[in-house]
Amino acid sequence: MKNIVGIGLLILMLVSTWHFLLNGVDGGLIFYSSLILTIFLVIIGFNIFLENRDPIQTITWLVIFCAFPFIGFIFYFLFGRNFRKDRIFRKKYFLDKQTFVKISGEAGYNERIMEMGEHPQQLITLANRLGNSPVSFTTETRVLRNGEETFSNIIEELKKARHHIHLEYYIVRDDRIGGRLKDILIQKVKEGVKVRFLYDAVGSWKLARSYIDELKNAGAEMVAFGPLHLPLLNNKFNFRNHRKIIVIDGSVGFIGGLNIGDEYLGQDQKFGSWRDTHLIIKGEAVRTLQLIFLQDWYYSTNNSFLSDEYLMTGMPNHHGYGGVQLIGGGPDSEWTIIKSIFFKMITSAEKSVWIASPYFVPDDNILQALKVAALSGLDVRLLVPKNPDKRIVFHASRTYFPELLASGVRIFQYNEGFMHSKIIIVDDQMASIGTTNIDMRSFHLNFEVNAFLYRTESAQQLVNDYMEDIKVSKEVEIDEFSKRNFGLKLLESTCRLLSPLL
Repeated sequence: MKNIVGIGLLILMLVSTWHFLLNGVDGGLIFYSSLILTIFLVIIGFNIFLENRDPIQTITWLVIFCAFPFIGFIFYFLFGRNFRKDRIFRKKYFLDKQTFVKISGEAGYNERIMEMGEHPQQLITLANRLGNSPVSFTTETRVLRNGEETFSNIIEELKKARHHIHLEYYIVRDDRIGGRLKDILIQKVKEGVKVRFLYDAVGSWKLARSYIDELKNAGAEMVAFGPLHLPLLNNKFNFRNHRKIIVIDGSVGFIGGLNIGDEYLGQDQKFGSWRDTHLIIKGEAVRTLQLIFLQDWYYSTNNSFLSDEYLMTGMPNHHGYGGVQLIGGGPDSEWTIIKSIFFKMITSAEKSVWIASPYFVPDDNILQALKVAALSGLDVRLLVPKNPDKRIVFHASRTYFPELLASGVRIFQYNEGFMHSKIIIVDDQMASIGTTNIDMRSFHLNFEVNAFLYRTESAQQLVNDYMEDIKVSKEVEIDEFSKRNFGLKLLESTCRLLSPLL
């Protein structure tokens, strides 16, 4: 049943077109189209049932098919197909695992892990086992809290490149900042630097062909992740590369929430200020970020560069910075890696759990963990945007507010522009920063990457930044929130109904 939706849609179109050419629009056209649609919906429904998805998700799909057959068919084609790790990405998953296992254990750091204490030690062990990625105690990190700071550091480091530049982004725009980065990359190619640029085919669908051609003509390699050559029969549409990665000469890296576009510099007329968080990494842990990029590049091009030239580049060692662990997660994984680590962070917290997420649509496990933590007396806070950029997700997220508030979770809505940071801070000592939202798409469908920080200066900086963000946010009060009008509550509930389908 691999391509049943695409085949069904194609047959439906062919039969409808053939009948229309012969007879025009009549009852027969409607009858045959409805019959074909019904047959394929029955097959799809049976297939969903056999996939043993979450019961709520299964029931939601079946209800949608019964109530809105054609819309449900199209929606399933775009978002619902589940060809997970054992099909599309089997080769990628096992290659990634073998590569990460190969480098694990090279650094003698067992004693340092023991020194971190039981709480961080458990989290490090879990992340290592799920993500096959060692923790580094010789890596320097620094938090970048907005677009101006992020891009100024990126440009500064790009200009220093001598051997290679690797970029991997979900969204790339041909605007002012996109053009400036393009010009720098072209200049570096002329200087003999190897440039490889991986962009997501869906996230960057608006990217001008001229932008790509200019880079390619200059000698850079620019490749689309998950191209949709035959969208009607393509089963990868729903699995996107949401990562934001830059690796320069194997010794400097960037990850975080910012894509490449002027809106991330606060130049969007709708939102104005754009609050986001990025991270610059220098030292040993950059090798893991490099591996994530090289594996994604191999998956997209069948060209492998897993050699000492890219993995052993004389990286400087920095001491006294705490632990840094880079973890990549995605639909190719045997486990829901990043979600599992988030769950462990929340359930093992002793004092506090602070979360910032622009798109908050948790599954039952994360939701229950947050409520239990708050009911246990922990300081649990959630920071979300006041204004939406994706309305379905925004309204769906608000349906979780009443039960969270009732359990003692404090919710704050960021007021100064749009808040796009993706942060978790536990006990003021451990933190996560990266591309992963607290939603089902990030947990189950997207390729994501996060940095986990253990007792680093950057973790403390995230604590300070979070407190500053709270100062310009308004706390949601349960009495006031419950006074929303019926129409708004109905809209929110409808959006939540759709959320398991995303």
